[in-house]
Amino acid sequence: MRLFGLVVTAIAVTACGEGSAAKSPEPDVGRTDEAKASPIPDRPGERTFRDWYAVCDNANGCYAFGRASEGVGWVRIAIAAGPDAQPGVVVGFWPENGSFGGPLTARVDGTDLIAATDAVGDEDDYPAATVRADQVTRLIDAMGQGEAMTLAAGTETVTISLSGAAASLLWIDERQGRLGTSMALIRKGDRTASSVPAGPTVPEVTPAPAVSQGRYGDQEGQTLPAAVAALPDVVQCRADTDFNPDLQAAIVSAKLDANTVLWGVPCGAGAYNFANAWFTTRPDGSNPRRLTFPSTGEPLDLLVNAAYDPATRVIDAFDKGRGLGDCGTASSWTWTDRGFVLRSSTAMPDCYGVPSEYWPTFWVTR
Repeated sequence: MRLFGLVVTAIAVTACGEGSAAKSPEPDVGRTDEAKASPIPDRPGERTFRDWYAVCDNANGCYAFGRASEGVGWVRIAIAAGPDAQPGVVVGFWPENGSFGGPLTARVDGTDLIAATDAVGDEDDYPAATVRADQVTRLIDAMGQGEAMTLAAGTETVTISLSGAAASLLWIDERQGRLGTSMALIRKGDRTASSVPAGPTVPEVTPAPAVSQGRYGDQEGQTLPAAVAALPDVVQCRADTDFNPDLQAAIVSAKLDANTVLWGVPCGAGAYNFANAWFTTRPDGSNPRRLTFPSTGEPLDLLVNAAYDPATRVIDAFDKGRGLGDCGTASSWTWTDRGFVLRSSTAMPDCYGVPSEYWPTFWVTR
């Protein structure tokens, strides 16, 4: 399943699978009526090339991921847009015994050995290591020409397939205008780095001024306004959560501005995900409206594992693809004078041990 087709559910997402490239609608402003989105050409984008997965975000920063043939392991190549950008490589895996000592190394086709920095992580984390800057170009060149890479740390090893690595790097070179330049990842040429175009300007998101919350917040014992409680969507949410009174009581509220109050209504829960529907009202509880949130795909009418911070004016959501939290989507929206605007979005649609801090971005703002 690709990110652009990812629809948030009330229980969980299945974020493991493969698909083809897709064009993404431009994220629109969060609205209290039916949100619409208009298409933009080719950005952001994603592709699967055999065993590799590649993504470029709306700033044309790009990522390529390879995965272990067996076990839990991965490699990520990342490069920002523009002539001055330098690629970086991170590798990681989760050894069977939960930990390992010594530096993490990579061997391509059994001959080319590259040492990374010391691994970071323990039995509660996925160890990962950043390849030293002076080794990055050598490793990328080897991966582009090789068939398999072995990650090793101590006695633990895992094999990464390189089938699709060259195609992923070529796709990134094409998107970033690097083909035939000295800055290309895989198809270098005589053109100078200055011929590589800069990345596009990303949207600027300005939060609305913070307001005093007064009686609103996450405190227990809140009661939904009668007009919200009577909405058919809310009636259905209450029916879907009647198995868990504590969940039903977890009503969220926040004052957005002098005329608008935000309400979060629990609509479902599973082992590691819970979902809220969001509504706005006037301060007296009248004029209830269902919120939909812009995304890089279809607008979302449910947010998973979401919380609103009145100080930053941001709602963060982390929709886990499984309990380990190594796949799924993580997005945030800022309350502005135009409503909620998509601030950032990262995702990992395949579940192979990549910690969320290393997921590719799909949408960035300034």
